[in-house]
Amino acid sequence: MNGAKILIESLTKEGVEVIFGYPGGSVIPFFDALYDSPIRFILTRHEQAAAHAADGYARSTGKVGVCLATSGPGATNLVTGIATANMDSVPIVAITGQVKTTLIGNDAFQEADLTGITRSITKHNYLVKDVKDLAYTVKEAFYLANTGRPGPILIDLPVDVQMQDIDFIYPEKVEIRSYHPDMFGHPAQIKKAVKLINESNRPVILAGGGVVISGANKELLEFAEKINVPVAITFMGLGGFPSTNHLSLDMPGMHGTGYANLAITESDLLISVGCRFDDRITGKLEGFAPKAKIIHVDIDPTSISKNIKVDVDLIGDAKNVLGQLNEEIEVSKLLDLSEWHKKIEGWKSKHPLGYKMEESGKTKPQYIVEEIYKQTEGKALIATEVGQNQMWAAQFYKFDYPRNFISSGGLGTMGYGFPAAIGAKIANPEKQVILIAGDGSIQMNIQELATLSTYDIDIKIIILNNHCLGMVRQWQELFYDRRYSGTPLKNPDFVQVAKGYGIKGIKVKKISEVKKAIKEILSYNGPVMADFQIEEEENVFPMVPAGEAINRMIGGMA
Repeated sequence: MNGAKILIESLTKEGVEVIFGYPGGSVIPFFDALYDSPIRFILTRHEQAAAHAADGYARSTGKVGVCLATSGPGATNLVTGIATANMDSVPIVAITGQVKTTLIGNDAFQEADLTGITRSITKHNYLVKDVKDLAYTVKEAFYLANTGRPGPILIDLPVDVQMQDIDFIYPEKVEIRSYHPDMFGHPAQIKKAVKLINESNRPVILAGGGVVISGANKELLEFAEKINVPVAITFMGLGGFPSTNHLSLDMPGMHGTGYANLAITESDLLISVGCRFDDRITGKLEGFAPKAKIIHVDIDPTSISKNIKVDVDLIGDAKNVLGQLNEEIEVSKLLDLSEWHKKIEGWKSKHPLGYKMEESGKTKPQYIVEEIYKQTEGKALIATEVGQNQMWAAQFYKFDYPRNFISSGGLGTMGYGFPAAIGAKIANPEKQVILIAGDGSIQMNIQELATLSTYDIDIKIIILNNHCLGMVRQWQELFYDRRYSGTPLKNPDFVQVAKGYGIKGIKVKKISEVKKAIKEILSYNGPVMADFQIEEEENVFPMVPAGEAINRMIGGMA
């Protein structure tokens, strides 16, 4: 069996059902082998979209997503998608073609040093120079991608290795001497954490993306309700704890709720689960939870005390560690938190998320998102682009279920949402998948309308169109005297663009049209692109200015 067929067989044994990618000269042997394979291939119209689609597939399922590109420019076009997955701990395996092994280093046609380029943005990467190493490399790649803290793996495969023949034997297991992630918290540390919980008067749980990744949502709900502690849910953690639960503080941080930020600031104990204390959460480090002792649950030991010094570290899988805490905690030893909850309810009343309806009748983005939530009953899988659209979706759609919110957090990649939604829909054909986009971001990978049309992928695209790069414009308005440099956009007619690809297009100009339009969009059998015209100077509030503490918010209401 040649290397190309070995790769196909290895992917099949790993349970791969779909690959997103784009062909080219150095992967022709692979595509020839793929011709007879049961694996489904989705041809995106750009390699970056292939990486994002694999990412969306992975986030929505917990399985490893797979993308593939040819050497040189095809491979380098994957880089942004790989970096996006790396920042958000998403398990993908990216396979790239490479020039012949005899030509590596000679600046051959379409040669690029992909292992060198991606070293800092992958969990691990490989250049396979001998076909005898290929099967084990694939086995190890999938093992690394989805164990410990998940992440992207790159396999760079020269074209001549794809054509070499060898007997195919797929390894049963992988053993890496230096790689043994801790799955359970140390018992002594568990006892220390429980002692702090028992002594706390103003505790807050901070739930991050690790809760979603580990499937710890049930354990977190049990933990929060057992100790009766409010839960702030980070952007990446949305869906890991029910937003509609009475203990929910919603999202903290730069565009988080006032009550979440104030609760963290006034807390005497912060229990962080699967959160790496990103700067968008912490704001000014000196002002973050200044009165609190901190318990940090994380599977990645390098995240402990990296940004915020912690008092008790619990290194392990969130699902397991929360299970340990649930077993160890005795409700009878907990302090009465009624005064703390009363204070939080006061903050919720004083600082609710809200917005003012326009007398002019123009559509309000917050209202659009709320209406999508109402009409889907909170059960849709929501993908977003990056910018204001992303924050409005996070603020005004209530997420009660894990893996129903897909968005680029750490890297903030414009153009991510559309192909990620494609990957999510391919993985979850039974779910209603909605993309909430901005008019800037949607044009980053708008060519994927062809992918949507070719495969009849039923995604509803909601464009919140303010004719500008909204989030940058907001900063220019607030901090640069409205000197709008580089942010105004002259957009195409999105309805006509959609029609050009054979997709239904809708334009909505007035707030009175919103309910009816969303009902029409959701009931339509097939993909839709809807252009909602919104106010150009609509802002995302509240907002913590860069460099400020998270309790120093501006603009409580849009």
